[in-house]
Amino acid sequence: MVDLAFSTNAYTRHPLPEAVRRIADHGYAGVEVLGDEPHAYFPEFGDGDARALREALDETGLAVSNVNANTAMGYYDDAPPSSFFEPSIVTADDERRAWRVEYTKRAIDLAADVGAPAVCVATGRPLPGNPPEEAREYLDESLDEILDHAESEGVEVGIEFEPELLVECTDEVLELVERHDRDALGVNLDVGHAAVYGEDLGETIRRSAGNITGVHLEDIVGGRRGKHYHRIPGEGDLDFAAVFDALDDVGYDGFVTMELYTYPDEPDRAAREAFEALAQYV
Repeated sequence: MVDLAFSTNAYTRHPLPEAVRRIADHGYAGVEVLGDEPHAYFPEFGDGDARALREALDETGLAVSNVNANTAMGYYDDAPPSSFFEPSIVTADDERRAWRVEYTKRAIDLAADVGAPAVCVATGRPLPGNPPEEAREYLDESLDEILDHAESEGVEVGIEFEPELLVECTDEVLELVERHDRDALGVNLDVGHAAVYGEDLGETIRRSAGNITGVHLEDIVGGRRGKHYHRIPGEGDLDFAAVFDALDDVGYDGFVTMELYTYPDEPDRAAREAFEALAQYV
């Protein structure tokens, strides 16, 4: 049996402790912490911030499903208003790549501090001057260091694949997991990303069995080969019954986290309606 969580990345106009309390009001058992501005941007996230987060968790009784370290938009003075992965763990620039590795290790530290089972990390894109074959070498080097730290802290690292990134589909993420053969490495399975790539969702889940560190969920208009825009369940056409049936079939009993960062103007509506739509499956 899975539990439902909601990501604070929908609540970017609210402080992190307030986001936790608001999410609890909608019936969720867990909360995913955005490891980026304005919630937990690690160069600036201090002891007082961690204490305020723990207090909100203790008050609400929520568990932390995951620390989302996919982006580091706080690195920039004027970051674009969309997911931006640079500097990434495949960046060709040695200094920036090392910065991102340390950033991810800080996310692992926070996960260990609040009892989260995992962090998620996206690979980023192979940008001009950094072709995929070279980017993969940087990825392997980065992951070796990240996983050493994760294993010492008892935290899993889930690679979140996404179309157009270096690791963009189930085939590629499972090949990466198999090649590294590390206990801490797995897949943070964003079901909508699999749908946009054109995968059969039940097959994706079943193939990933035993390697899933966490699940992200959202609706997508167009289903398979739809557009990558996260929507409240019921506003697209994903087959959620099939998703939860497949998760049950493989014995997944962790968190399914709603990731609805596309609703910063109305996060409470998004959280409320998503819970109402999915409560029947848990």
